Amino acid sequence: MGMPAALRRRWTLIEVRALIDATPEPAPRFELVDGELLVTPSPVTRHQRAVRALLVAIDAYLERTAFGEALDSPFDVQLEPDTIVQPDVFAVPREEARRLDTEMPARSLILVIEVISPSSALADRGPKRELYQRHVPDYWIVDLDAQLFERWRPGDDRPEIVRERIEWNPAGASDVFTLDLPAYFARLVGARP
Repeated sequence: MGMPAALRRRWTLIEVRALIDATPEPAPRFELVDGELLVTPSPVTRHQRAVRALLVAIDAYLERTAFGEALDSPFDVQLEPDTIVQPDVFAVPREEARRLDTEMPARSLILVIEVISPSSALADRGPKRELYQRHVPDYWIVDLDAQLFERWRPGDDRPEIVRERIEWNPAGASDVFTLDLPAYFARLVGARP
């Protein structure tokens, strides 16, 4: 059960940036969505393997199509003036990738992926999902335990549950990204110890 609205503290972007600057390590991760401070501890190995596999696959697709670039966090993304998030994996169009060479944070995303964990599931399915749905055409939540992807798009009230194959065709791309989910999850389970 959450804290009553009257007792919640609204954080500012300046305060959260100060927390980030005061913490030289990549964890915990501090994010701000709609005045709410989200704090995520350091991820476990399985989470990082899942992130790496997605980053490699999506980056290879974007490089092959010359459509954009895939990145991972820690990396500041600011989709609204008083927000800052650090998605596990995200894709930016080519123009945004060029802008990021000289100016931060990322502001234009074409895909966001969060690999949920017990400490992040509530935020990833709640305030962060709502933010991403307002600004990003595709948002995927990866549930490692259930071995499925939840796919959210702007205006969706419920996710599309994907268990077999996820396809992604960003507007204007010349080719479709396809990921075989049973093979993806099997690779994570069979990962070296």
